[in-house]
Amino acid sequence: MLPVVTLPLVLLLLVEGGVKVGDKAPAFSLKNVDGRTVSLADYQKEKGVVLIFTCNHCPYAKAYEERIIALHKELAPKGFPVVAINPNDPQIVPEDSYENMQKRAKEKKYPFVYLFDETQEVAKAYGAQKTPHIFLLKNTAEGFVVAYIGTLDDSPNDPKKVQKRYVVEAVEAILAGEPVPIAETKAIGCSIKWRR
Repeated sequence: MLPVVTLPLVLLLLVEGGVKVGDKAPAFSLKNVDGRTVSLADYQKEKGVVLIFTCNHCPYAKAYEERIIALHKELAPKGFPVVAINPNDPQIVPEDSYENMQKRAKEKKYPFVYLFDETQEVAKAYGAQKTPHIFLLKNTAEGFVVAYIGTLDDSPNDPKKVQKRYVVEAVEAILAGEPVPIAETKAIGCSIKWRR
């Protein structure tokens, strides 16, 4: 049972360090659940990337899992695939180990890559704080730029009550050549389990 979250969610995201909307997206190169290395540079031909820091164990990550799968299926054909990254230390949460990531991805038939941020350097570079925490990246002539930071939508507890699909609305604005209507929201989820 998820704790009830009160709205509004549209709050400025205050992160120590990390990126802000408009910043160049930090590069990364991480191991996928299939054993191959995936980097941000692999997505140069895409219009952007929906980068989601998530994990196996967090009830919020689980609550959003089906929505994230659906998001990839909706947005990847438009040039915005999901790239999921698990930043948690498996010494603290064994359920988030690489082996368990492999099992979860296979069991749920993830249509997107699921990368392991073993050193947690990528999460720190972006300023990720929660699982899930989303960074929408827009591909520009200067490389990938952060276009949106925050949560997927306005109803973490109940997908049937979603009224604002922040990520989808941001992508639609980018595709239309318009400014992102809401560029920052508060990420709702479990805190990242940092190495001690």
